[in-house]
Amino acid sequence: MTRSVCRTHRIRRTARVAGAGAAALLALGACSSSSDTDSDSAGASSSSPKLSGQVTVFAAASLKESFTTLGETFEKQHPGTEVTFNFAGSDTLAASITGGAPADVFASASPKTMATVTDAGAAAGTPVTFVRNQLEIATLPGNPDHVSSLEDLTGSGLKVVLCDKTVPCGAAAQKALDASGLELTPVSYEQDVKAALTKVELKEADAAVVYKTDVKAAGDKVTGVDFPESAKAVNDYPITLLKDAPNTDAARAFIELVKSAEGQRVLTGAGFRTP
Repeated sequence: MTRSVCRTHRIRRTARVAGAGAAALLALGACSSSSDTDSDSAGASSSSPKLSGQVTVFAAASLKESFTTLGETFEKQHPGTEVTFNFAGSDTLAASITGGAPADVFASASPKTMATVTDAGAAAGTPVTFVRNQLEIATLPGNPDHVSSLEDLTGSGLKVVLCDKTVPCGAAAQKALDASGLELTPVSYEQDVKAALTKVELKEADAAVVYKTDVKAAGDKVTGVDFPESAKAVNDYPITLLKDAPNTDAARAFIELVKSAEGQRVLTGAGFRTP
């Protein structure tokens, strides 16, 4: 920034010295004001560094649609940043993080899988619950098998898919079955909720127990069926900054976007519940 140079000249005559002195004081005051303003501007700029670089987010598979939208929003709000995602089963992601995989943010589909990361000392601070999710039955379009309850899935001849019991959607489904005293033998256990839903979308299964958000994201590829036992197996979703995050500032900003009113609108619009 160009700064003005303030000079005074020695004037022999008294009257002219007085006049020049007053002018010099005014000029010096202007220079001082300009300097102070420049200093304040520099301070304000340094207190709000511009975000840049890549932000790597490990997130539960059920967050794929809503987090992808939020990633695009974040990049528009902060030109020069790039958000990359790894969507998978929460237990797989937690194992990757504790195994040393580089990431900035972890968003899990359950406190239990988040605990794997926090217990290993891989989280920075305390995870915060940002949404909740509830189960729903996904059937073939139009529900040709007339599934109306969780008990209907135990009927013979019906090909049902569940998430593996080690992942949050599978643990929640098992909790709902246990609460109802029902036993269900699926044709397969899948490693994440998207894989379970895909089996129905491809007509390789008649039904799957997934999240409401996944049924909504699938549109007319499946038909959703509510069941009351799902209220006994609602999952909280926690999010945290990771201890060895390569891009801490941008990671914190992304988490704030997720928790913000704008972020919550996107998430609830996808079918998630507020915490």
